[in-house]
Amino acid sequence: MVLGLSLPAFTLLHVVLSLIGIATGLVVLAQLLRAMASGLWTGIFLTSTVLTSVTGFLFPFEKFLPSHAVGILSLAALATAIAALYGFHLRGGWGRTYVVCAVLSLYLNVFVLVVQSFLKIPALHAMAPTGTEAPFVIAQLLTFAVFAFLGFRAFRKAVVVSSETA
Repeated sequence: MVLGLSLPAFTLLHVVLSLIGIATGLVVLAQLLRAMASGLWTGIFLTSTVLTSVTGFLFPFEKFLPSHAVGILSLAALATAIAALYGFHLRGGWGRTYVVCAVLSLYLNVFVLVVQSFLKIPALHAMAPTGTEAPFVIAQLLTFAVFAFLGFRAFRKAVVVSSETA
């Protein structure tokens, strides 16, 4: 039992929060690429992604795992993004800081999605049973490349927006 839920029910909650975070994060990323923002989509993205990371620490474990390191990094990036957005209102360099931290948080969530997909989907697991095989490595490198490219473009938009409004 975790938070009064059976482990399968808690796992489902965690997965649903993660998928909401990814879906809304992609909407937010698309908006960042157009130098736009929606408080509703952003709020849902940040909240669900924080809850995804927090609930990840509530699973039973006996030792520190790589997933815990990803969770800590994600929560640090999210805390910074939240401070940049709600505390500093994206003024000055905080706009660029927000973009970097928001995109990093989304990337980490998708990174974990790829890992879990290779662990849980039989066809993918058969291609990379240990997570060190070429299909897994290629999938993660492509994921990183896409997010690095889109994150850079969003960062450049944030620079343009902040210089125009400064």
